[in-house]
Amino acid sequence: MEGINQKVLPAISTMKDFEKFLESSYEFCIVMDFHIGQLNAISTMAERARKSIIIHVDLIKGLSRDEYAAIYLCQNIKLAGLISTHSSVIQTAKKKNKIAIQRIFLIDGQSLEKSYRLIENSKPDYVEVLPGLMPRMISTVKENIKIPIITGGLITTAEDIEEAIKAGAVAVTTSNRELWKLNDRE
Repeated sequence: MEGINQKVLPAISTMKDFEKFLESSYEFCIVMDFHIGQLNAISTMAERARKSIIIHVDLIKGLSRDEYAAIYLCQNIKLAGLISTHSSVIQTAKKKNKIAIQRIFLIDGQSLEKSYRLIENSKPDYVEVLPGLMPRMISTVKENIKIPIITGGLITTAEDIEEAIKAGAVAVTTSNRELWKLNDRE
């Protein structure tokens, strides 16, 4: 299994954005907000362009958010990995040798403690911390879990991305196409 080696992870939710991604210099993207019937075509297009997709299981229309959905995706769609808030999906992705990204939302101290337990249980390859505008919390989580951090949510500027990277994130997810241009400057 290869790792993610780019600072910005385009979060794709329309075919127009997916086509822009295919023309970009990025290798990986997050696919979300599509319906299950579109995934084969998207996967084929990505493969032809030598791109890798990570499917956000929780945000695919017509798909359950459980280990059976993860098994289906891993067996029937050419993908690099899965992202989910559900540990059963993460564990299935790992069993199928796909990149496994556990998504967590930090809203208070209780959610942070619950997230640590979830991460310990699922043992993901990466953890996506949301919202991404909390550099201090990114550092805190990184120190406590020793797993690469991806962050996203409410990222609107290049400075937001740089602050998240300085705080310890390895990548930042964003649906803002203007911020995708940052890859060309890396």
